[in-house]
Amino acid sequence: MADVINLFSDTQTLPTEEMLRAIAHAELGDDMLGEDPTVNRLEARAAELTGKEAALLVTSGTQGNLVSLMAHGGHGDEVLLDPDAHAYFYEAGAMCSVAGFTPRLVPAERGIMRPEALDAAVRPANVHFPRPAVLWLENTHNRGGGSLLRQDRKDALIAVARRHGLRVHIDGARIFNASVALGVPARELADGADSIQFCLSKGLSCPVGSVVCGAKEFVQAARRARKRVGGAMRQAGIIAACGLAALQPAWIARLAEDHRRARRLAELLAGAPGVALDLSRVETNMVFIDISAWGIGSRDALSRLNAAGLRVSPSSATGLRLVTHRHINDVDIERAAGIVRDLGRALAGGRA
Repeated sequence: MADVINLFSDTQTLPTEEMLRAIAHAELGDDMLGEDPTVNRLEARAAELTGKEAALLVTSGTQGNLVSLMAHGGHGDEVLLDPDAHAYFYEAGAMCSVAGFTPRLVPAERGIMRPEALDAAVRPANVHFPRPAVLWLENTHNRGGGSLLRQDRKDALIAVARRHGLRVHIDGARIFNASVALGVPARELADGADSIQFCLSKGLSCPVGSVVCGAKEFVQAARRARKRVGGAMRQAGIIAACGLAALQPAWIARLAEDHRRARRLAELLAGAPGVALDLSRVETNMVFIDISAWGIGSRDALSRLNAAGLRVSPSSATGLRLVTHRHINDVDIERAAGIVRDLGRALAGGRA
């Protein structure tokens, strides 16, 4: 269905014409040997934006998170993270099966821990326990509804981590969404953390790629970990060229349009038949709704919405996630809301 409104994810974005031209004209070399000049420029730009000494191009956010963990520790170590963290929920258990870490889940609200909960979760040294090694933060938080980790909370969590001798990693797949929404430079959002990874292939619209950033010694260890998991690349400048186009100030600032449209969509859906949502939780480019009152599950709802011309993703048994991105315009938002309202009216009648 060619005219389906695609709110499935911002991973559905396609490269711009500028990116395609950049691919065609990219200066290439052997990245495995550190000789691809376009990759080197992208890594330098990423390090600059995040305030870190060095950076490493990887193929995906999952790979970036994995090699970061491998660089920070290994078998017998423990990573402290929230129960909805992307690395725990959606990355095929690689933190355990590949990196050798044991996850310790810390209670959180919409993916944001409280410092006292983190402090209570760190166990004293004991031969029976894994070694606490890494604090894992996520900004924005996917399953938290695109929620924002604000500076005061981040700093407080890092202070607890330092008190316990933990290293700190930020899964910043959408860190530039957070930067735009908070009006805070990415380097400040990454300040205090030992490492951060961000994705090029979500709202920034590149076809592939993520970047891991940190101190030179950390990046050297992450580069070795990338090789171990088969992620080393040769003429990777065709990937990096898109990243350089995406990391321009104006392109990053464009993310505000996605946020504005997500807010508009949420406002249109508030009070729709059988739809429950909390407007205060729409902070970036995601809208989460609950459709329990429709009397069907999310899988059935996906099929019916798609047939009506709207593609979304499931977030729970009765929850749906709608994500805005550069291919969605204001007319699409109005149409999408109308499709949801019409289905809600058919299933739930006048019940809100």
